[in-house]
Amino acid sequence: MTVLAEVRRFVHENSGNDSVPDDDDMFATGYVNSLFAIQLVMWLEQRYGVEVTGADLDIANFRSISDVAALANRLAGGPVEVGH
Repeated sequence: MTVLAEVRRFVHENSGNDSVPDDDDMFATGYVNSLFAIQLVMWLEQRYGVEVTGADLDIANFRSISDVAALANRLAGGPVEVGH
């Protein structure tokens, strides 16, 4: 499973909405809220072994499923290998 697919699955399962498009602004469209953003940061850190701090906490990195996947890959130093 790709990072994009994993982020998509996480967002769909935890937002209660399985139709969030990968490139839609999840906050502007009301799919998720700021509390969800905190949950997403914690999940990224645990799942990919990265630390999201400082400038990486910019909302631009979390606007869409695609943005979150790109952040995970960047913080991990390249495409993340996803096991299961």
